[in-house]
Amino acid sequence: MKVLVISAAYPPMHAGEATNTYHLCQQLVGREIEVHVLTSVGNVGNDDARIRVHPLMQNWDWYELIRVRSFLKGCAPDAVFLMYIGLMYKFHPMVTFLPTLCKRLFPHVPFVTRYESAFVGADPSKTVFASRVFRKLMVLWAGRNDVAYSSGTLLRDSDSVIALCERHRAMLIDEWPPVSKKVTLIPPPPNLFVASNSAGIARERGRRRLGLNHNEFVVTFFGYLYPIKGIETLLRAFALLSAQRPEARLLFIGGKVGLDVEGGASYFDEMQDLAKELNVNRQTTWTGAFKSEEEEASLYLHASDVCVLPFLEGVQLNNSSFASMVAHGLPIIVTRGPMMDKAFVHGENVLTCEPKDPQEVSNLLLEVMNRTDLRERLRVGALKFADEWFSWDAAMKKTLAVLRPSVSSDTA
Repeated sequence: MKVLVISAAYPPMHAGEATNTYHLCQQLVGREIEVHVLTSVGNVGNDDARIRVHPLMQNWDWYELIRVRSFLKGCAPDAVFLMYIGLMYKFHPMVTFLPTLCKRLFPHVPFVTRYESAFVGADPSKTVFASRVFRKLMVLWAGRNDVAYSSGTLLRDSDSVIALCERHRAMLIDEWPPVSKKVTLIPPPPNLFVASNSAGIARERGRRRLGLNHNEFVVTFFGYLYPIKGIETLLRAFALLSAQRPEARLLFIGGKVGLDVEGGASYFDEMQDLAKELNVNRQTTWTGAFKSEEEEASLYLHASDVCVLPFLEGVQLNNSSFASMVAHGLPIIVTRGPMMDKAFVHGENVLTCEPKDPQEVSNLLLEVMNRTDLRERLRVGALKFADEWFSWDAAMKKTLAVLRPSVSSDTA
């Protein structure tokens, strides 16, 4: 079977969407599937020769529609898998008509769209006048019925749509109710190599690399840093904590995001300045970017004692950084959002709090530090969470079921 994965984000780009795509491709080739990746210029991939990377796309605009069509015809895939969030494609609507294009070329080839986020689609209003005119022509070509402004024909003409959490699924159904019959919930499993911690060896190695002694308690944030991650809250909470518990240390695993996120370019530096302003810079370590296929990030997670994800919109099943944390069996403090997945249970597998509340985060951190029974309960709950929701085997069975619907998913 030959699968074409389309994604503007791919290594060495530093973005969660890039590592998500890479690890998905690794899982596919591990199941003896021929994988081709159509991606942006410069995204040449890692050293996995099994994945055939084609970094051909410049701007993902109407001018490159002919290039995509030509590539599709030459590749002749058995299934097409589109990784989609408007941000990856500079909010241009061209990609939102690819299911229709593919169906015109290959009527019986499954086209699957995975929404990395249901919040951020295309924005045709931000394109030039000629582009908006061309989009109207594309609507006529694709058929006017059920063409959405921000998602084109992605919902109508994709054979299957993958949502990563319940909130995203609800948003997609709200945008086009008939999609409820073909939307599948598949939360993203860990997008990094998870090192074995047999006999605590990985933890010791990680702590040695970080220069930590056995008495120091490590509070960790894992993931790329940009404004919606709420890093200000964590820094202020840690300042409150360290005033009471000087043995506390703060660790940031990750760096600047490679996508053009609003405010993202300067955010990392601003947070480092804030750490100095709060006088916690000496207790804080910033690792910067890491390679997800190597062990470094996993060793640092094993070296941690508690993780915090202070996201402004709350944590959900779509957050692959959370999946990586629970895979390491870590106690985790998360913020609540407007529609939190029911799998998150306060006091059992996570501790929850409201966004933008440094005092509450500090109080929860202090409770975790003081109670070994709570840490153990959360550790067990995290591992159970990982097994039930973030298993690669389970995710790939569901993924292959939509990529080759005529074949039993038991072969996954």
